[in-house]
Amino acid sequence: MSENNTIEQFNKYVMPTYGRYDVVMDKGAHEVAVDDAGRKYIDFGAGIGANSLGYCNDEWVGAICSQAHKIQHTSNYYYTKVQADFAEKLCQMTGYSSVFFGNSGAEANECAIKIARKYSFDKYGSNRYNIITLVNSFHGRTLCTLSATGQDVFHNYFFPFVDGFKYVEANNIDDLREKLDDTVCAVMFEYIQGEGGVMNLDEKFVDEIFKLCEEKDVLTIADEVQTGVGRTGKFLCGENYNKKTDITTLAKGLAGGVPVGACLAGKKCANVLTKGTHGSTFGGNPISCAGGLAVLNKVSSDGFLEEVQKKGEHFRCELSKIPEVKSISGIGLMIGITLKSKNAADVVKSALDKGLLLLSAKEKVRLLPPLTISYEEIDAGIKIISEILA
Repeated sequence: MSENNTIEQFNKYVMPTYGRYDVVMDKGAHEVAVDDAGRKYIDFGAGIGANSLGYCNDEWVGAICSQAHKIQHTSNYYYTKVQADFAEKLCQMTGYSSVFFGNSGAEANECAIKIARKYSFDKYGSNRYNIITLVNSFHGRTLCTLSATGQDVFHNYFFPFVDGFKYVEANNIDDLREKLDDTVCAVMFEYIQGEGGVMNLDEKFVDEIFKLCEEKDVLTIADEVQTGVGRTGKFLCGENYNKKTDITTLAKGLAGGVPVGACLAGKKCANVLTKGTHGSTFGGNPISCAGGLAVLNKVSSDGFLEEVQKKGEHFRCELSKIPEVKSISGIGLMIGITLKSKNAADVVKSALDKGLLLLSAKEKVRLLPPLTISYEEIDAGIKIISEILA
């Protein structure tokens, strides 16, 4: 089927919830995607950070195929060894006590919200249910996580939205102190606001979150759906701030491109959710867990995260040489590029035409390349960016 026929067929049967480029992706290998016409694209987007090991990594494919030959799914009324292994490895790598598996970042964040509210209900009663999130945050597209998202643009159409969220201006300590009252059960935040424009939180602001929450027995929740699993050169971005929240959520790159979400809880709230209080049909799916184990084994291998840090430094060094680049935000291989005069969306489209996959976030060009990307691919991609911005 030709590319045009595929696009026509797709648009006929799939709801138009995305603005898509006229490209039909067919296959990929390592850090290069290939469309149905055989054209190759260096990938600086990794499926919005999901393809953490690139395309069809040998160990990852082997793990997925091996599991598919054994058992692809079973009800969570039963146990599976692969889910137990994945949970153990993930908890050991992060220092958390327990994990709930879902299918996405939004589901992981829903779980975190439920833990926070039940923790507070069990201990203080029903009037301590508010959760503080940050202006410019993004936590998902379910009704609850849309309500948690601190961007007015998302608070439309789907009324009524879920009650129980307060929005604090990021890095505004006075605003945080004013709104963190006795009705609050948790503060939920991204260390780097990804969809909000790759905006890093100030260390002083993060320190204040932890200080106030500890004083008031308010839970801290880190949404690391985009920043986690080695993206910033540490397994969890919170390690860059020397912080560990009561709850951390992961998704995107956790299973290398198959659906998974994880909500990790520390000792304080590890057993808050009990039988019947939460669930997921496909959560902890054996194939997703097998893919996740392959990712964890790779990311935890000797020197891997150090290389992510070095690649991030290389990106920043080379990008800073481009005159059109005004500033660079983010950490590791989570990169936001502010331009002096050009439009980010136009740059992303021009790069696609030249064989490079980029992302945008607000007014910035956003890069989330596979953690396994080579220096040669980095340089080739930056050369294309430089030509576009010249």
